[in-house]
Amino acid sequence: MRKMILALLVVLLTTPAWADVTITLSNDNGVVTIGYDSTAETPLVRAFALDISVTGGTITDVTDFVVGDNNGGYGIFPGNFSRFITVDGQTGEVADWGVAGYTPVADVNDTGAAGALGSNAITIEMGSLYDTQAPGKAGVLCKVVVNGGSQLCVSANAIRGGIVLENAAQANIAGGTACVELVPPICVSDTDKADYQAYLDAGKDPTCWCNAFQCDGDADGATQGFQKYRVGTNDLAILVNNWQKTIANTDPRADFDHKSQGFQKYRVGTIDLGILVNNWQKTDAALPGNCPR
Repeated sequence: MRKMILALLVVLLTTPAWADVTITLSNDNGVVTIGYDSTAETPLVRAFALDISVTGGTITDVTDFVVGDNNGGYGIFPGNFSRFITVDGQTGEVADWGVAGYTPVADVNDTGAAGALGSNAITIEMGSLYDTQAPGKAGVLCKVVVNGGSQLCVSANAIRGGIVLENAAQANIAGGTACVELVPPICVSDTDKADYQAYLDAGKDPTCWCNAFQCDGDADGATQGFQKYRVGTNDLAILVNNWQKTIANTDPRADFDHKSQGFQKYRVGTIDLGILVNNWQKTDAALPGNCPR
């Protein structure tokens, strides 16, 4: 019988750190795969407590993680275990690991937790528990879905336990912090990438450019009225509110041509207005709907 010896996962150790574990990151259109590699060390990793942060964007979801024990991975989430999981007092077994809400994302109210989904930083906690199917020396922990941003970084959260090895030693992340650049979504054309990045640098989120009708003057991403006009008064209001503003003050939704205009470098001007006028009160059927280029 597997026993829930969870103390190994949640205790904050004081053993000096001596090992290095590599955190690997790969970005695929705003979905970052977080992996680990501990092949240089003899002990396996028992648990991870990691801070994940994104510059100029938000973290919207964490996916593709294993759940439960004895599955060759890190499916025990110490911070959320007592909130969601029930252990049979007689057998020490868990009847149901698939409880809604049981994820590696630490509760924002937990001591030392970085933040909640929808913010620019979260903390994840993942541990292993097994009798026959141990985790590998290298593998994937999870995937993180990012909305906007220029860079995602991962660091050890010492308050929540950091990286703990099975011999009770703590480990460092090789290099201290692991980071990956976040490239514009596939829908952004090569000619738009510099402008996309300029919005990111200004703290804006231009992923609205991926909407099928945004470049046709559809600022709000929705139809309007029973006629279901794609471009209407709501879109005009957004354009007016952003008229002749520079990038620091512009809502990217109103920047239909994705370019600045004139020596003042206004992001919303006569060219954008012309696009809206040319597509005024047109339905989806009357527009190409091919803005993701």
